Amino acid sequence: MRITARVDYAVRAALELAAAAPGALTCDRIATAQDIPVRFLQAILADLQHARLVTSQRGRDGGYRLALPASEVSVARVMRIEQGFLAEVHGQRPEDVDNPGAAAALGAVWVAAREAYRQVLEEVTLADVVAGRLPARVAELVAVEDAWRSFGDARTSGVR
Repeated sequence: MRITARVDYAVRAALELAAAAPGALTCDRIATAQDIPVRFLQAILADLQHARLVTSQRGRDGGYRLALPASEVSVARVMRIEQGFLAEVHGQRPEDVDNPGAAAALGAVWVAAREAYRQVLEEVTLADVVAGRLPARVAELVAVEDAWRSFGDARTSGVR
């Protein structure tokens, strides 16, 4: 799993807007609250606005708002705006990967991994994160002891 800075910033910006709803926030206020470079955030907010996830209003009471209730916006939806597919293998969808020989079934592994990843990201909404209340299935995964442990480079550590 690799989450780019752009995707991370987009989700964090959406969470700030969810927490402020129904109020509006300026780009500067979001940038300060989440320590995101303003110019980078401006481009991200433009993407979110183009995707109709965010609206903006000029003026003294202006700023950015979520276009939908936070309970209707999954983390996956925000991520897809910035990166397209949730999972790729060399720029292809996992189901489009065709490996030869002994690796022929590897595409099925990538599809299964994507589905597990997608189930979590589709189930968790912005409202869940803002409330600090994860859906039960996701909370169960968080409670797994090894979930909080990175296994590093298996080539050198001898650990999975």
